[in-house]
Amino acid sequence: MPKMNFKIILHIMGLLLLCNGGFMLFAVIVSWFYEDGVTLQISAAALFTMFIGTILMFFTRGHRKEIKKREGYVVVTFGWIFMALSGTLPYIFSEAIPDFTNAFFETMSGYTTTGATILNDIESIPKGVLFWRSLTHWIGGMGIIVLAIAILPLLGIGGMQLFSAEAPGPSADKLKPRITDTAKRLWLIYFLCTVAETILLKVAGMSFFDAINHSLSTLSTGGFSTKNASVAYWNDQPIIQYIIILFMFLAGSNFVLSYFSFKGKIQKVLHDDEFRWYCIFIICFTAVAALSIYYQADVSISSIEHPMVWGRAESAFRHSLFQVLTVITTTGFISADFTLWTPFLTILFFGLMFLGGSAGSTAGGVKVMRHLILIRNGVSEFKRSLHPNAILPVRYNSRSIKQEIVFNILGFFILYMLAFIIGALVFGLMGIDFVTAIGGAASSLGNIGPALGALGPVNNYDILPVMGKWWSAFLMLIGRLELFTVLILLTPFFWRNR
Repeated sequence: MPKMNFKIILHIMGLLLLCNGGFMLFAVIVSWFYEDGVTLQISAAALFTMFIGTILMFFTRGHRKEIKKREGYVVVTFGWIFMALSGTLPYIFSEAIPDFTNAFFETMSGYTTTGATILNDIESIPKGVLFWRSLTHWIGGMGIIVLAIAILPLLGIGGMQLFSAEAPGPSADKLKPRITDTAKRLWLIYFLCTVAETILLKVAGMSFFDAINHSLSTLSTGGFSTKNASVAYWNDQPIIQYIIILFMFLAGSNFVLSYFSFKGKIQKVLHDDEFRWYCIFIICFTAVAALSIYYQADVSISSIEHPMVWGRAESAFRHSLFQVLTVITTTGFISADFTLWTPFLTILFFGLMFLGGSAGSTAGGVKVMRHLILIRNGVSEFKRSLHPNAILPVRYNSRSIKQEIVFNILGFFILYMLAFIIGALVFGLMGIDFVTAIGGAASSLGNIGPALGALGPVNNYDILPVMGKWWSAFLMLIGRLELFTVLILLTPFFWRNR
């Protein structure tokens, strides 16, 4: 095996830092507009990041323009780490989060679209920093590397290896033959949906600043809010929550299907197995939660003077749908504390943390497609026990799935559950109680945000010890990159030159 092409890796790291610094300039504009007092500090962070990126690109300009799968894995993993490290600078320079561990945790939570926070008073943070915080969600949502794919051809570098490492799931749908065209179209859909949600939220009554921040967080299935109470701040304005519900649903579905919808190919969307079951899961779990809330839990009802409020039934339905979607899509917004409803619902929402959104979405978790194929393979095994000589392929979208894909999904699921168990055990070693440990492990790995126990929906991750925050950040990273991409770098055979 040829040696690792480290020059191209460092060159791409420089490119990513250059892009990251460029994004920081948007936060500079917001800070200047609102006169929040940290414009110079964010500007310094942006310029320093761009300077380091430029230096890396300059000294590696003579690189061999060839990137293979091994380099792809390294670029994706270390790309996220480099972005997270540079992303801490606006927090540290502005002293909004002066502690490096806390700043790194917040930044990793942003780029991985987890939405877990260590901030105790979000509303006291300067607006420029809050905007940067939401922007890290938006950048990470579609994938830093997918963005780079659209730029790499300008440098004469192919991007297919990066795309496969960024999206290692069972599906490899492409909208156009060239991967660059795919990336551009996905980003266009992503951008247009963000703009549309911002306009709707502004019209519904949010300030423009709150609207754009929540749009950046929703489309990325992130969950960072500008309010201490998250979306519960607007419990007396149900229309705002219904708008967020709509865009959480879209963000948790396959963006390739969104593209087909824009092209008028609705039948292609409706006949997609994953999309149908994604909808069925949401409807069923919402119905179960709503009935349980209506008859057993005490959910505060919004002001009856508002025309959208129809009493206890509407409130139970809205909070159920909102919380089911926010957990399934791993967005992490909060409209109510589901751990205070009933023990049954607490367990239900904990289980939903392992479901995840659709493949090809910005959601984290295991993904609906993997669950479908696992279940169908299990049913096939039952049939094989009765008919051992029968040929019983696992089908998805009316097509037979290759056996190696089934094995890949089985391996992923086993590895995911092992990562969850080890994650909870490590939290336990730090003295964290059982409920908080399993909730924190499931939430960090699934990039969800709110967890259980001391990390519940109305609490934050500041209670974790220093090593607990680093461990949680590591779980966020491997969960966002779907395990294999990161964990393969920890194997000795990956680094062998032969």
